[in-house]
Amino acid sequence: MKLKSLQVRAAAIAVTIAAGAMSSGAALAQSSSTLDKILATKTLRCGVQLDFPPAGFRTAQNEPEGYDVAYCKDMAKSLGVTAQIVETPSAERIPALVSNRIDVLVASTSVTPQRAMTVAFSQPYVSFINVVLTTKDSGVQKFDDLKGRSVGGVTGTTTEQELRARFDQWKNPKGKFTGYGSESETYLALTQRKIDGVIVSAGTAGALIKSGQFPSLVTKGPAPSPADLAGIAVRKSDTDLMRWVNVFVWNQVRTGRYKELYATYFGDGKAPALNVEGVDY
Repeated sequence: MKLKSLQVRAAAIAVTIAAGAMSSGAALAQSSSTLDKILATKTLRCGVQLDFPPAGFRTAQNEPEGYDVAYCKDMAKSLGVTAQIVETPSAERIPALVSNRIDVLVASTSVTPQRAMTVAFSQPYVSFINVVLTTKDSGVQKFDDLKGRSVGGVTGTTTEQELRARFDQWKNPKGKFTGYGSESETYLALTQRKIDGVIVSAGTAGALIKSGQFPSLVTKGPAPSPADLAGIAVRKSDTDLMRWVNVFVWNQVRTGRYKELYATYFGDGKAPALNVEGVDY
């Protein structure tokens, strides 16, 4: 009887150990990080705006190109995986990341406290200076000339919010503000004279004018806003991926690759600092 009892007890212990091992394996599989999955699948899915030149656009052959596209490819190369560019319009940037349609957001996304409540941002990887974009016959010569005019921007973007805040301060009854769903819609509205001006990055304004597709557009001086610093975003739970991205951004600057990419795609002088003077990110 004792021998049988010992055999039963040993069998029960073996079953318990096996069940524990299976449970641990399942938990490990479930807790596999995004970085681990990227390495396992050999693919880095980057959300990129492709209507925001020179950061993101399509070539005549319909291929993704731009600063953000090149940055994603650099990241993939460093990881030893393949870059997959997922077109992500402005309004879909954060939702695409949160819903796991992409692994990282490399889409010129301005770092703001509001967005940081939903996603985690890396240290800045690009900096924009904003200007007034208008048409040649609008009569707008500087930012203050937009007072009492029809203006607009892509809803939810920092440039749209800054212009809307100034518009509200003006309290001019002749003024009208219109929000749009994408960069493309905004450019079209401007060329069709539905609005008199928008605020965009100097690089984007330059690229649009240089493309020859918008012969009526012209820039009219800077917007009264500080440098617009953009970061790479990941899901808040992806702490290991966030650590890697921060090291990668640091290395891009250290090796001179940041300056090289900036000169290639923006070509408007010295690559700007990626920090705010007097404070570290």
